[in-house]
Amino acid sequence: MNSSQAECCEEYEPHQDRIRLVNEKMPDSSKLSELSDFFKVFGDPTRLRILYALFEAEICVCDLADTLNMTQSAISHQLKILKASRLVGNRREGKTVFYFLTDDHVRTIIAQGREHIEEH
Repeated sequence: MNSSQAECCEEYEPHQDRIRLVNEKMPDSSKLSELSDFFKVFGDPTRLRILYALFEAEICVCDLADTLNMTQSAISHQLKILKASRLVGNRREGKTVFYFLTDDHVRTIIAQGREHIEEH
């Protein structure tokens, strides 16, 4: 067997009690779709870099662009996605718009993902 393939049972014998338990706990497809979309947001290195920057301070687009060596347009595009996912918020101070993390869940999610990849 190819080492990249998952191993399978030698005989097909469904365990109805386990199947029932899993089906009772499984979120509905719309919630799973929403969760999948949420995790896709973390699938872009630029968005992760923006989130890491926001771990340290509220920051405006021009400062993010300089920090990440990117254009303001590219940063704005990614911030729009992060904001739509409710991971970042913003506030205006005069002519400047500062972005910030909406809550500590973002830190926790990234920290747990990083911990997972670093243990292997």
